[in-house]
Amino acid sequence: MGSQVQAASRCRDPGPIFGEIAPEIIEDTLIHLATENEQHLGELSDRAGCFKETQIVEFIFLLSEKWHLDQSARYQAVELLERFMIKQVEQICKSSRENVTSREQGQGSSWSSLKDQIYDTFVLRLVSCIQLASKLSLHYNIVNSDTALKFLQFLKYSYTKQELLESELAVLKTLHFQINVSTPLAYVELLLEVLGHNGCLLPAKPLHQMCMQLLDFSYLTRDTIYDTLLKIAIENSTPNKLQVAKFLTVKEDFMLLAVGIISTSVFILNPGHWKQVVEHLNCITGITSQSILEFSYAVLKHIVGSTTPKQHHRNCGTKAPENRITPLK
Repeated sequence: MGSQVQAASRCRDPGPIFGEIAPEIIEDTLIHLATENEQHLGELSDRAGCFKETQIVEFIFLLSEKWHLDQSARYQAVELLERFMIKQVEQICKSSRENVTSREQGQGSSWSSLKDQIYDTFVLRLVSCIQLASKLSLHYNIVNSDTALKFLQFLKYSYTKQELLESELAVLKTLHFQINVSTPLAYVELLLEVLGHNGCLLPAKPLHQMCMQLLDFSYLTRDTIYDTLLKIAIENSTPNKLQVAKFLTVKEDFMLLAVGIISTSVFILNPGHWKQVVEHLNCITGITSQSILEFSYAVLKHIVGSTTPKQHHRNCGTKAPENRITPLK
């Protein structure tokens, strides 16, 4: 009983404290995140998003909750698994192409056996990604080997502690030990800090909580939201393959996701401040007010079926904010 109380106390997250960071640090961090986001978009694999299906994300979220991890760890785990699996698939495909001659001669692994390698170890890799994410968490509630093994054994897997450690190392090596990347939550929290510094006086704690709920929702309904957003962008209900392929950078844009989540949260909690916040976000990030509006519309459409933001925006005059953090070019 005592250990359960201690675990519960460790996982209590008071949330970020806004308004305590120097403006120059905010500006440098904003530029860093924007640069990281642009680099990520410039290096996108055409398989990006393949391992962010609802069932996978839900599995990670539920397991993170079971193990008392904070919000940032669950997003980190999703992104780690996505990046690792894409790299693994690319490596296997490359190996498959290189061995095509030997396969024609009846030697080497067939494509079906290569796929089996991915399927057979998928849950193990997923657990390893959660373990690694827990070690990156600021609250440091680590998922140890015993906890992970107990869960895997419950699912009838017979892995050993050594195999679990080797799995973590496989993820690290595949990603060249570059695992501490920013999640969309970091973008959301920094933009909330910038909004506060720029004089956008909104209740930080309930707004932050709403943002986290909507970020969860956007991860769990990712394909549905972006499918709606694509149809809005092209003004056509049946996008072709080229349009879908070009839209991939929109689906993977963490800055767009962050501004859309904040905009939607403000509309839900403080609709009277919504147009001001949208203009602030536009000036801070360079993302157009129309793009922010459309993202909020797509999210709300799948929450309540509402078209209110689109109608509301058409009736609103806007005014650019003053005394803001340097906009991103």
